[in-house]
Amino acid sequence: MTLYFLVKYLHVLGAIVILGTGTGIAFFMLMAHRTHDVDFIARTASVVVIADAIFTLSAVILQPVSGGLLMMLSATSFTERWLLASLALYAVAGLFWIPVVFMQIEMRDLARKASEQRAALPERYFVLFRRWFAFGFPGFGATMLILWLMVAKPF
Repeated sequence: MTLYFLVKYLHVLGAIVILGTGTGIAFFMLMAHRTHDVDFIARTASVVVIADAIFTLSAVILQPVSGGLLMMLSATSFTERWLLASLALYAVAGLFWIPVVFMQIEMRDLARKASEQRAALPERYFVLFRRWFAFGFPGFGATMLILWLMVAKPF
């Protein structure tokens, strides 16, 4: 196995982790939210925050490193339009993902507090959840487009 293919494998693996973890987090958080069970939401949100910190963050860091190495190893230029579009979309995804991380932390904390106090979730939780849900579409959509650009290199 050449160094190029090893780095390419790690790059593809990073994309899989970002997409898979993002999908899983969204699914489990949505399913917990739909139960209206404060204890279950608190536990799920706690796991979601941990999963995002371990899996998504490490893959988000790996992608530009492995992508940069792939560029060097293949003599790909920054002037290639598919690459410029991918980098712009990566920035868009980050602009939506970073606030989502903080929303998840705050939703977790609000759910934990409500669970400890045996109280209903406060309105702030629902505001954050709606925003979190809405931010997922452009963030995830940008990531899906990046994957397509990496594979198709259409321009």
